[in-house]
Amino acid sequence: MTADDGGWELRDAATADIEPLAELRAAVMRPDLERLGRYDEHRVRQRLRDAFRAEHTSVIVVDGELAGCVALRPAEDRQWLEHFYLDPRHQGRGLGSAVLRTLLARTDARGVAVSLNVLQGSPARRLYERHGFVMESQDPVDVFMVRRPGAPVG
Repeated sequence: MTADDGGWELRDAATADIEPLAELRAAVMRPDLERLGRYDEHRVRQRLRDAFRAEHTSVIVVDGELAGCVALRPAEDRQWLEHFYLDPRHQGRGLGSAVLRTLLARTDARGVAVSLNVLQGSPARRLYERHGFVMESQDPVDVFMVRRPGAPVG
């Protein structure tokens, strides 16, 4: 099984996942954070540790190994898509799109909007735009995006 042929799964996160996921976040975020002059070896990991909630987080597993993670956190009138990180070995092969389609089908079925923020200049923004997210606002570091239920996928 590989991500290319649909051989992936989401499993509920556990407290024991915090450190492997913090390391994954550091590896995935480093290029964009360095480009923006904001990479901090400790802070990049601590932000995940501080925000981690197992009840809202799923671990992405390919061939029995951790390949990434994603969180959907409930908010007042929407869900926040957070901590969506894929191991670089699994990027660019359709896994991110497959995971996103799965999550968005669930939120669409409930009629819930989904918001997220992505770093300025991050290639991940194109993935989100292809799945119906549009910019709501931005600042010098982040682009805040929203996807209404049933938004067309490009």
